[in-house]
Amino acid sequence: MKVSVILAHPSANSFNHAIAAVAIETLRRNEHDIRFHDLYEEEFDPLLRACEIPKEASLPVSIQRHCAEITEADGIIIVHPNWWGQPPAILKGWIDRVIRPGVAYEFLEGDEGEGVPNGLLKARIAVVLNTANTGPDRELAAFGDPLQTLWKNCVFDLCGVGSFYRRTFSIVVVSSEDQRKEWLAEVRQTVNQHFPKGRA
Repeated sequence: MKVSVILAHPSANSFNHAIAAVAIETLRRNEHDIRFHDLYEEEFDPLLRACEIPKEASLPVSIQRHCAEITEADGIIIVHPNWWGQPPAILKGWIDRVIRPGVAYEFLEGDEGEGVPNGLLKARIAVVLNTANTGPDRELAAFGDPLQTLWKNCVFDLCGVGSFYRRTFSIVVVSSEDQRKEWLAEVRQTVNQHFPKGRA
């Protein structure tokens, strides 16, 4: 499988980087074709400019490359922290510039002339791995888990990705080394489950 891995965390010493490293190592062991982007390391520009909004817009070469890779991907893994119930701005900008009409989705004409979405991504599975400093019960009760709505409903369902899995590791700020080792073992298990060796 061709698998796109997108990482969004500014610190190379973060647990997000450890998650991404384990995911990539496991994908390699399972002999998948990996396209990895550390958005902060690459200094990805998150600003969507007016000239890029039209479907037929002429895009910068770097954005064309991202679009081509996400179009070709059979699977997607995204790793990021939960900041204010949202991805980091650099990752939201990646969505704005890469998950674009004509690449990830299109709108069909509906009965009232409204846009009816048709997903264009061929990826069969998207996995989102988050870190957080809010426990899951409070996240759901107080905030309604906005990241689940964003990634599943607003992004991957709309773009035609049939299977979605998300896992949040929390509370990271007070986690022990042993706890983090357990979480990384779970990352390995998750990648093995969704991207096993031999799946074409």
